Amino acid sequence: MTLNKQLVIVGGGPAGLAAAIAAKNNGVSDIIILEREDNLGGILNQCIHNGFGLHTFKEELTGPEYAQRFIDKVKSENIEYKLGATVLSVTKDKTVSYVSINDGLVNINAQAVILACGCRERPRGAINISGSRCAGIFSAGTAQKLVNIDGLMPGKSVVILGSGDIGLIMARRMTFIGATVKAVIELMPYSSGLNRNIVQCLSDFNIPLYFNHTVVKINGQSGRVESVVIAQVDADLNPIPQTYRTITCDTLLTSVGLIPENELARLAQIEISNVTSGAIVDDNFMTNDEGIFECGNVLHVHDLVDYVSIESENAGKAAADYIKNGKPQGQTIEVTTFNGVRYTVPQKINKEGVDPLTLRMRVDNVYKKVKLVIKKDGEVIFSKMRPIVTPGEMETLTLPLNISQIIRNSNGIFVGLEAN
Repeated sequence: MTLNKQLVIVGGGPAGLAAAIAAKNNGVSDIIILEREDNLGGILNQCIHNGFGLHTFKEELTGPEYAQRFIDKVKSENIEYKLGATVLSVTKDKTVSYVSINDGLVNINAQAVILACGCRERPRGAINISGSRCAGIFSAGTAQKLVNIDGLMPGKSVVILGSGDIGLIMARRMTFIGATVKAVIELMPYSSGLNRNIVQCLSDFNIPLYFNHTVVKINGQSGRVESVVIAQVDADLNPIPQTYRTITCDTLLTSVGLIPENELARLAQIEISNVTSGAIVDDNFMTNDEGIFECGNVLHVHDLVDYVSIESENAGKAAADYIKNGKPQGQTIEVTTFNGVRYTVPQKINKEGVDPLTLRMRVDNVYKKVKLVIKKDGEVIFSKMRPIVTPGEMETLTLPLNISQIIRNSNGIFVGLEAN
């Protein structure tokens, strides 16, 4: 079966929902959301803790509550969606193929496509820990689903490897359901999670966090995890043998990073960033394939879902504008990072783009008393004082109109850190 649609959105999580609503509000009515799970809402359905919505709704919500606000809006706007629909491919000419039990194989010819596929957890195999292949090893997100959706108890004595936000939140959640969390082990000298989660999920429960440490071995000869061996690491992140020590436990949770789900983008020959593992986009969130957009955690991993929604609304608006008016005229300029800034999104800026211009970025270490600066032709044209910046918290610069105009009239800009 072959269909024609104005806009196809791949993913029914917070990014896809926000993009669909924005596109509908900006004059595009022929929209379909394709979601491979049995419910809309994405990962938020298993995030039953609060802390969502402070920016978007000015109130504190749980993940399911936050998702339901957008789901209700999608339904009230009569936006079409398909559940249990697995997208097999997206082509450069914007043909989307999906398969489902009810529809079989369907090809959709779209005027525009938004990829809002989210991200997945990096598995144990990616970090090469030696030891037994025993039961009791879970990614933090899998453990979250087991506890919050399935009502199961993954273990009673837990060590968590990695201080990403999911790992920190699961330290608290496992404590709530009666487990003992022995420690959180972090390879780097800083956490990759939000500071508020370190305080609320670890400090408030006296759970130790060991920086510059890693798990070097998993012991489990009886078929279940019995203990893990941890060690301090040197400046090259190599374990220091004389620091080895054993922690008894029956469960190891891993929270060692998230990977944007960009397999479909690669099939469409979309240019992927080596830093973010997401697409390289302009300030309209358009990729190098005209009419294909990307937003949310598939573009770059966010710390707050509120930022996902804001970004995806802008992507939905841009896709609607493209459907109605075509690709923006004019060239794009490059955004280059330096001195502590790992990446920015967007990586390119349209000379004829629409203001306000917002840059989101992450730094590569913890820096105190610095300025986020934008340079053009070697001169600082914008700066923002920051008492501290960390890799776990995304920085956002929404630029004044006069600065946006200077940037759009330039041949390229540089974004980095300078000492105060």
